Amino acid sequence: MVEMLLGEIGEPGPGPIFDLLMMVILSGRERSLNEYRALLERAGLRLEKNSPTSTALSVMEAVAA
Repeated sequence: MVEMLLGEIGEPGPGPIFDLLMMVILSGRERSLNEYRALLERAGLRLEKNSPTSTALSVMEAVAA
């Protein structure tokens, strides 16, 4: 998956603004790495690797649990 990860509360970055936009426009939200990990586990997957990029996005790899 290629996603923008939310950091800790109060951490500077574009994540909180995009989170707000997703909630207002799409009824969605941005998530933290731990939230993605839990979401993947509920889907029967395991987060194998997270690779931050030079942008605000991260590349996450998941495998069958």
